[in-house]
Order: sequence, then structure tokens, then C-alpha cells
Amino acid sequence: MTSYDLPKNVPTSILIGGQFRPATDGKTFDVEDPATGRILAQVADSSACEWDEALSLAVAAQSEWAKFSPRMRSEILLDIFNVVRARSEDFARTMTLEMGKPLAEAHGEVTYGAEYLRWFAEEAVRLPGRFSTAPAGTGSMVVTRTPVGPVLAITPWNFPLAMATRKIAPALAAGCPVLVKPAAETPLTMLLFGDVVREVLAKHNAPTGIIAILPTTDSAGMSTRLMNDPRLRKVTFTGSTAVGKLLVRQSADQLLRTSMELGGNAPFIVAADADLDLVLGCAMQAKMRNGGEACIAANRFLVDAAIAPEFTSRLTETMSAVRMGHGLDGGTTLGPVITSKQRDRIAELVSEAVAQGARVTTGGDVPDGPGYFYPATVLADVPTDARILSEEIFGPVATISTFSTLDEGIAMANSTEFGLAAYGFTRDFQLARKLARELRAGMVGINRAAISDPAAPFGGIKQSGFGREGGSEGIEEYLDVKYIAL
Repeated sequence: MTSYDLPKNVPTSILIGGQFRPATDGKTFDVEDPATGRILAQVADSSACEWDEALSLAVAAQSEWAKFSPRMRSEILLDIFNVVRARSEDFARTMTLEMGKPLAEAHGEVTYGAEYLRWFAEEAVRLPGRFSTAPAGTGSMVVTRTPVGPVLAITPWNFPLAMATRKIAPALAAGCPVLVKPAAETPLTMLLFGDVVREVLAKHNAPTGIIAILPTTDSAGMSTRLMNDPRLRKVTFTGSTAVGKLLVRQSADQLLRTSMELGGNAPFIVAADADLDLVLGCAMQAKMRNGGEACIAANRFLVDAAIAPEFTSRLTETMSAVRMGHGLDGGTTLGPVITSKQRDRIAELVSEAVAQGARVTTGGDVPDGPGYFYPATVLADVPTDARILSEEIFGPVATISTFSTLDEGIAMANSTEFGLAAYGFTRDFQLARKLARELRAGMVGINRAAISDPAAPFGGIKQSGFGREGGSEGIEEYLDVKYIAL
């Protein structure tokens, strides 16, 4: 019998000043298992007094943390990396229970999320700068970098570890304290991470105020209060475009630095000459990674009409073999959707498309029983005006549309307000170059679906936001440029 209990050492309190404690007003909120609807834990619900205190501690710790040498900050991040990897089972199990993804995928996220800690540990000792003689010969110019200051990091539920570490790691590496607001659906993974950081900071006698984990159900109240405080200097957000726009508007009064990783509507172009064996494997990876609950998930499969029947048949066969179930059960390859509201939204998008003429070749029905499950679904012949083609699905539904020429396919791919990720498949080198050049997205995968890498800049254009996470570019988001004339 599989146990669906959390690891015993997962905190459920607020982390402030190196200590876990309940909310001052005693309020809590429920965190549930989306596969069963069962309450996993009651988590402390932070409010204004905790947010203000955490920011005050961050400000007090800022100067001390900035004085830690780059090598010392690097070693602290490496220690956090090692402890996270050593506790992989606790992290993976916690993620599966509160978010729903299969355990194997959760272990993959632990590896991926931890890698940001190692990458930015290495970047901490390579902060950019330059020294040169002024062109007029009247002196010297020194250009260096300084920490931006206290950071508010607002993280999503779909990757509760990785989406946070790629904000926390560069902030700490740059010398900035960080206040983390995890998603209310999945706060436990981040509280467990906070426990790791707390232990490592104590080991190095580092200031405890440099990190706070502040779960709350009042996201709007937190962002409004903290962003109106001039002591906060940066906001980094991963989530919907609508919320991102609101945060950018709120940032104006204090002229805060912002980085926004927002929604996507990724096209997946299949040219007539593409290797379909490769395409099918990558299609499943691009669509079904994290059950389709990923901002870079392939939403729109745009296939040359000459090969569309074969592609549709083979994708349908592969998607039909996907096994739904609890993420902790052996053999599960698709867990639940995060909430009933999200599941119902997916079902509505599918129903609307079918009413407009799309064909369901597999899936398409909400199953009976507990949990928020939606099956792996393929929709063929999706009309161009269907809402499912213009909105981010965030679920296990693949839509297939066709084109007659590659230029037409590229135009279809670019006909969206989003510009986060895009994928293109062809065996022709010149066509591959054309896809890479003409697809309008911040990240483009050519003949591959695995495009996210801690060593590469992650981010989008247009309504998908701005700023980059990962790569050497990622740490620049947490640094101010200082010019010194000598």
C-alpha cells in the first residue's frame, strides 16, 4: 500500500530571521494533494507584520551579506546545492504530494533546480567589470557591479523548487537578500528549502536576514505593501501575463527593478521533411513535461499538411498510452491538474474547440473519481479562431493545425501575443536556419525539445515578459552598474 504522507521534517511555518514560527495572528491555510483532494498540511498564513519584519531584517543584513567575499557566497551556495541533492527524496516526495507531478519528474526537478545553485555559485566569483583609460587620456574608467538590494521573489506552483532557485541563487550570489513568496498551492517545497538554507547559513555564520520564506493567501496585499516600501529594490515574478502587468504598474512609483517571466503559447512546427521518430519523442517531451503545466509547453502543433495524417495518428497512439494516476504510484506518467478550477478551464477550452469543428482523437473527457485529473488529449483539425489556440492551455492537451508552406507555418507560429518559446523540426540545414531566424520567441529549439538549461538565459519577448534567468545574464538582473572616474 502506497503511503501518501508528507516527509516528517517538512516545515509548515514562516521562515524569518533564521527561525520558523507561526503567523502572529495565528492564521493558517490548507494545502491539499490534487490527486486526492486530501488536506496535506495547514501552513502559517503570513500578513503585513511578518512582511514588514522580513524586509527590515533584509535591509539590516544587506550590508553584512554584501561584505561576504564572492568566494564565501559561492561556497555557501555550493553547500546549499549539496544538501538539497542529499535530501532529494524529501524534496521530490513533497513536490509530488502538493503539486501532483509523477515522482520521477519531481526527482528531475530537484536535479534541475539544484543546478541553479551550483551555476550561480560559480557565477558569484565571475561578476563582470572593466578598467580602461579614458579616450581623452585624462584619467581612468572603472566599471563595476553592486547588489541591487532587497528582492521580492514571487514564484509559481508548477515548478515549486526550480522556479525559486533560479531567482534565489543569483540574488544571493550577487549579494542581495531575498524575500520569497511561494504559491499558496505549493508552499511546502519552498519551506523545506528554507530549512536547508537556514542550516547552511548558521554553519557559515552568515546573516539570517538574507532570506525569508513568506507563504500567504494574500498575494495582492503582500506585493502592494512591499512594493510601496522604498527599501525594496527589485521584484522578480514568474506567472501569468495579467498579474505581471499589474506588478509592473505597481513598480512604477518606486522605480523598482523588475524581471517578468510570464505566459507562453509555444508553437511546434513540423516541416514535411522532419524525422518523425525524433519529432514524436520531442513532441511528448515538449507537450507532456510536467503534465503540460509549463510555460514553455508546446501548445500548438503546426504540421505540414503532407505529413499531418501520419503525425496525428502516431501522436494519438503515443498519447493514448499515457497513464494517469497519483504521482507516487508506480507506472504513473501523468498526475493531476493543480486545481479543479484549472481542470475545468482545460475542459472548457476543449469543448469549445470541438463545438467549432475540432476532432478529439484521444482523451477529451473528465474522468470520474477523486482528484483533479484530465487525460492526455489530442485535438486534430483545430480551427484557427478556436480560443484554445490563442490562450495558454497549461494542461495535457495537444492541438494540431496544418500549413501548406513553411512560410505559412512560421506566420501561424508568430501570430500570437506571446513570445516565450518555439520549436522547429526539419532535416534541412537551411530550413533550420530559417526557423531559428524567423520564429519570434526568446528561446527557440531546433530539432530538440529540452531547451531550458541553467547555463542559458531563460525568458521571453512580447507579452511573455522581459529579463532573463540563468546563464551569465541571470545574475545581471540583481546587479547595478557603477562607473568610477579616476
